[in-house]
Order: sequence, then C-alpha cells, then structure tokens
Amino acid sequence: MKKILGLLATICLIASCTNEDLLVPTTTEVSEKLQIVGNLGIKVETPFVKEEVAMNVKAITAGKYMVKILNIANKSVSKEEVTLKEGNNLLKIYANALPSSAYRIGLFDLEGNLLGIADFNKL
Repeated sequence: MKKILGLLATICLIASCTNEDLLVPTTTEVSEKLQIVGNLGIKVETPFVKEEVAMNVKAITAGKYMVKILNIANKSVSKEEVTLKEGNNLLKIYANALPSSAYRIGLFDLEGNLLGIADFNKL
C-alpha cells in the first residue's frame, strides 16, 4: 500500500511540473500607425471613426488603468477600467453609440492623473 501511495505521489508531482517558457507572454506586434515613441501614452489608428477604431495604449508598468472618452466640453461620456501589461496593449474603441462630434480619449491612473490623450472625430 505504501508503494502505491508513493508512486501516486510521484506521478502527481511530475504531472504538476510545467515548462516555464510556456508561461511567458508573447510580444504584441504593433503597426506603424500605432507606434508610440515614448514609454507611456495612447494613440488611435485614425482620427476619423465611423464604428470602431484600434488604439495602442502603452504603459510603463503592468496594472489597472482608466480609459475615458471625453466630449468637446471635456466631460466624460464613457469610461472603462482596463488591465494593461507593461509595454504595448492593443485595444478597440467601439463608437456606434456616440453622436457625431469631436472626442478625446484619455489614459488615467486610478488616482485620476492624466497619462496620455488622443483626439478623434466620430463621423
């Protein structure tokens, strides 16, 4: 009985081991339109939006951030808490519900400090 329990414990130990290389996140390929020169910021693919637009959000450290869409009067019309990894993070803005106007999209830390901003126009 002890041999069987020992064998089962050994099998469980071996089966629970994983290759650490499989846990490393892959790097995100960013198109030239979405490249951010610095180490922090936000950039939209095109300033003219009909339904959706891609954006790159670049963070110095991994963590939770707030992305807000601000109208022309600088009032928040939409906000979402996002979890970003260090470096480039490709996200999409869905603008179907927004009326045609000029908007700003801002990246904020959870304390409300502005980290980056980009403009776009909803057509």
